[in-house]
Amino acid sequence: MTTFAPTLATASSASGEPGAACAPAKRPVILVAPRWQVMERTLEVPEQLAPEEVMASVFADAILAAGGLPLMMPLTDDDDVIETMLSMCDGVAVPGGQDVNPARWGDDSPYDESLLCDVRDEFEFKLVHRVLELDKPLFATCRGMQLLNVAMGGTLCMDVPGIAPLEGTGLWRHAMVLNDPAHPVEVQDGTLLARCVGGAGLIQANSSHHCCVDKIGEGVRLVARATDGIPEAIEVPSARFCLGVQWHPEYTWQRIATDFALWRALMLAEPSAPNRFWLSRGPSICLLCNRSWRCFALEAMLRNE
Repeated sequence: MTTFAPTLATASSASGEPGAACAPAKRPVILVAPRWQVMERTLEVPEQLAPEEVMASVFADAILAAGGLPLMMPLTDDDDVIETMLSMCDGVAVPGGQDVNPARWGDDSPYDESLLCDVRDEFEFKLVHRVLELDKPLFATCRGMQLLNVAMGGTLCMDVPGIAPLEGTGLWRHAMVLNDPAHPVEVQDGTLLARCVGGAGLIQANSSHHCCVDKIGEGVRLVARATDGIPEAIEVPSARFCLGVQWHPEYTWQRIATDFALWRALMLAEPSAPNRFWLSRGPSICLLCNRSWRCFALEAMLRNE
């Protein structure tokens, strides 16, 4: 597998000629919904510390490498704060984490509450609905994809290991494979996801989840499955750019070209057309080939050249 390390280009003209002096390209501001981390008491710290709102360093690194500027949001129920932050941004990313509470779709069966995070549910449901109303680009990973589906009226399966695989296949390992590919993913042609990954019909993905999309939400399209049948990606075709993937491309963007392509597509979400993104955005500079008008390097990676 080819390993690549994108670096930020600093000098290129608007015509695409490297080396010509120009102002640095403006980085799109990407709001990141925070994870909620409860701090446990220890012998060294016997008092109960306040929970922490955090962003994984790999998540920030992926956005920075793709040309964006990550900005972590606070977990809040204040509509004015959410509105103000959304007015500042060019896109929103919702990461993985705890399980979405099954009560959100009317399932009152007993469930391990230690796996849930109601404070994130409250905030992220409100955030996702408002992002879609404003038609801001939205990229959701793992739990984020699941929450997106539930926010649109869908449901989840809370026990992936208990799902019967497709006939003639075995179930792939879907838990705790973050730094390497875990299984192949079949991508539907003609979808936003397919365009993001350069038209590839079969890609690789890591995996770390025990829940997955079940009933698809209203206006949501299932656009990819693992080869064992587990749902792996959804999108909202009516939105400008709304994509959810079940895997964690923040861990593998340096190793898997199609994962880096997902982050790059978020940065280049076209402002006026639904489910479109562009590889040419005025004076924006490709991080791989130092050209401002077309991303030759990314296209070459997706062709495995």
